[in-house]
Amino acid sequence: MPIAENFSESESQDRAMLLRAVIASTVGTSIEWYDFFLYSTVTGLVFAKAFFPNSDPLVGTLQAFLIYAVGFAARPVGAAIFGHYGDRIGRKAALVATLLLMGIATVLVGFVPTYAQIGIWGAILLTVLRFIQGIGVGGEWGGSVLLAMEWSKSHRSRGFITSWPQFGVPAGLFLANLAVIGFNFVSGDKFFEWGWRVPFILSAVLIAVGLWIRLGILETPVFARLAADNRLERAPVPEVIKQQPKSILLSALIRLAEQTPFYIFTAFVFSYGTTALKLDKGLLLNAVLLFAVVELFAIPLSGHLSDRLGRKRTYLLGAALMVVTGFIFIELLDTRSPALVVLGIVFGAIPHSIVYGTQASLIAEQFTPRMRYSGSSIGYQLASIIAGGPAPIIAAWLFAVYKTGTPIALYIALCALIGFVATLFMTDYSNKDVSEEYAHVAQKS
Repeated sequence: MPIAENFSESESQDRAMLLRAVIASTVGTSIEWYDFFLYSTVTGLVFAKAFFPNSDPLVGTLQAFLIYAVGFAARPVGAAIFGHYGDRIGRKAALVATLLLMGIATVLVGFVPTYAQIGIWGAILLTVLRFIQGIGVGGEWGGSVLLAMEWSKSHRSRGFITSWPQFGVPAGLFLANLAVIGFNFVSGDKFFEWGWRVPFILSAVLIAVGLWIRLGILETPVFARLAADNRLERAPVPEVIKQQPKSILLSALIRLAEQTPFYIFTAFVFSYGTTALKLDKGLLLNAVLLFAVVELFAIPLSGHLSDRLGRKRTYLLGAALMVVTGFIFIELLDTRSPALVVLGIVFGAIPHSIVYGTQASLIAEQFTPRMRYSGSSIGYQLASIIAGGPAPIIAAWLFAVYKTGTPIALYIALCALIGFVATLFMTDYSNKDVSEEYAHVAQKS
């Protein structure tokens, strides 16, 4: 009887820690993505005019998105840095560092002087801070997913549990757009002068909350067991590149079906909508806000669906749907009808949620625990160079050359198709225990 009671008490403690780990992952990623998306949103609305006032509107948009892309180029760097420390000293320590790095850079963006105040140095400061943001986000994803995944003891709910850190993306997007909408309303005509700065500065409060939550979480049992058994990898980054290059490459390629369209739906849409279609920025902000609300429900649902149908099947479903979604998005936006514009933006949340809610478990399960932070982070963040970062720039260039949105829809379809094909080559570990060193590592995938 005492043994049974102790066992029950231990199970109860594990469940409580799992809940705390999921909350810490979700809240932390929500805050970090608030910081990242705040920059994305303001880029399309403010930065071209504030930091490149002498450029043609389309050229200024391209210049602003080039700075925006710097954050994506930095993300693999952050993945390598924090992947190393996450696999060497622990998931928790790496996550505390990424939150601090991201938060400080974001607050400082709110104080950057414009071109009218210090000339080109304003754009240079933005570039540096955006790079620091990218390093922070690059290290964040892998740790937040593993914090939740490695406290989970059942493969039957792993997809659902790891979808909650993904929930941080629409939550951050929602908060960022809500902040911009709120201060756009409060500041009115002064939004361009000072209203856009306040949401960046206020992120300091969110960072303090995130740190308080993360500091109260224990290290994951998987990492603790590796440390106790002296099985930590001395150089996890080069080792995972050597042992599992295929898994890293496929993890990056499957994200083309998700990351490319997402940053067109939620970042490029502001410049396209306000510059090319002359739509009200308030309409676009509200539409993207609704996009985020749909994803708040759809992402956990997709994670649950992946536990039932399997990771690959669920991901393939979302990627296939994304092939046609770009055409629907552009056609509805080009009507300029407010209701159809909102519908076009919000519809994109459905296929994106299906792939994004499944993505965390699908990618993380490909890697052995002693190199999982490094492998999953590098694979995930390499997509930032080929998908998320270039997406708004390529979309802006396509429109500048062809003066129509159809090539943008074709671009989305091509990326979704590449992601679909890459998914076919991934291994589905939906029904296997991945908490220990396991057989598929020996295949050196």
